[in-house]
Amino acid sequence: MTLIHYSFHTARRMLQKLATLANEIRQSGASTSMGAEEIGKQSSQIRQHPVPSAHQPTASIDPKIADSHNNHNNHNNQVDGVMQGVTPDAADNYNAHNFEADNYDGHNYEAGDDLAEQNFKRSPINWIPAGVLVATPIAAAVIAPWYLATHKVSPATWAVFGLVGAWTGLSITAGYHRLMSHRAYKAHPAVRNFFLVGATLAVQGSAFNWCSGHRTHHKHVDDRMQDPYSAKRGFWFSHIGWMLKKYPSGNFDYKNIRDLTQDKVLQIQHKYYGLWVVAANVGLIGAIGWLIGDVKGTLLLAGLVRLVLNHHLTFFINSLCHMYGTRPYTDTNSARDNFLLAIPTWGEGYHNYHHFFQYDYRNGVKWWHYDPTKWLIATLSQVGLASDLRTVDTLKIKHAEVNMLFKRALHKVDTLTSHSDSAADQLTPSALQKFSQRIMSEHVLFNETVQAWQALKTEAMAMKKNEFAERLHEVDELLKGKRKLIEQRIKAHQYNVHDAFFAIRQRPVTV
Repeated sequence: MTLIHYSFHTARRMLQKLATLANEIRQSGASTSMGAEEIGKQSSQIRQHPVPSAHQPTASIDPKIADSHNNHNNHNNQVDGVMQGVTPDAADNYNAHNFEADNYDGHNYEAGDDLAEQNFKRSPINWIPAGVLVATPIAAAVIAPWYLATHKVSPATWAVFGLVGAWTGLSITAGYHRLMSHRAYKAHPAVRNFFLVGATLAVQGSAFNWCSGHRTHHKHVDDRMQDPYSAKRGFWFSHIGWMLKKYPSGNFDYKNIRDLTQDKVLQIQHKYYGLWVVAANVGLIGAIGWLIGDVKGTLLLAGLVRLVLNHHLTFFINSLCHMYGTRPYTDTNSARDNFLLAIPTWGEGYHNYHHFFQYDYRNGVKWWHYDPTKWLIATLSQVGLASDLRTVDTLKIKHAEVNMLFKRALHKVDTLTSHSDSAADQLTPSALQKFSQRIMSEHVLFNETVQAWQALKTEAMAMKKNEFAERLHEVDELLKGKRKLIEQRIKAHQYNVHDAFFAIRQRPVTV
């Protein structure tokens, strides 16, 4: 209705202006031919100065603001991990819903954005998920304390609680996430189906829904209108709110999971998902409880309490891991690495790395990173139950790290030289100048190293295309020495930057 009223009033103003113009022409005694000629001139002038589109700032806008606006859009059109650009249609959709209002030539063009946002917020309640997500924590908070205070729980029941919790959590991380959503490895059908049952116990949606939503999240990360659980809408929305209503961003058409929709087992799980959930969480858990002689305790602890814990630990990755932590690999999105969250989420807390290198079967890429999911997949590979484990080249990882290190270093130089950092007052002018020059010169050398690396990749592609077309494996072996040299140079840049900070007793700022 708002759009109709807006169009009606606009049309009425145009008719009033035309009537005024016609009245002026009549009063001036201008002939019909002269009036037509004048109107023709005005039309020509209008064609020469078209109304600016949403992507074309006018001269009245401050160039800095326009540049900032364009940079913001370019920044959000980057897809992390594989550094794949958003399609033009997706970019247009994002710009159509940019909620930082832009006023060109004095007119307000934010009516469409407001309408889209209002429609988004007026989405109908998603009753079944909302009922489950609201009722289960309340029931667990009320029943579990009373039961534990009035009943003795056997060690076997606690053991089942822990084992089912691990099965459920790892089925989400190693199954739904790294196996099905990102195809980071291949698994034996027995392993795949074992994870499928465990993921059904988690009650986080069918494989189709979970994986389609997750791939959409990676493609449109942080986009308020297209990311299903965008952190830009705040903690509550990204944690649980996105499931309580039927938001447009949560409507999946499964075009992005064609590799999964062909799977017969996944088709059955999706079609009869409600029955699967009841059979797993009541039938299976109840049967385990019957075997150990404690049906009620098992259903409560290994069923209800375990379900609530698993829900919110998974949800913390969508919310807290996009808000708290470090960004050692990329700052093109809000994902963070958070060691503390990696502990209860089976290694999923290294989220900054994952969003930049999403097809790696490891989230914690360092050997000391706590990532049980990575260890499980590697173990399955050793016994022949998993294969084709995908990893990112160490040189790419190191380049991403050092590139971010230079970003932080250059930012530190800016803050020190502008005296917006209190540490600048503790440095002598000569020390500050030496630090700045050292960072700048090292950055120049780093860019030269990157150029050498790009040239090496071009050489490798040419060799694989021409004389080594049938012996591709020989190319990497022949160029191993050059690659090793590039890697050593990147590591040297990293050391030199850290040494420069150590010289002034400072640490690179964390972003």
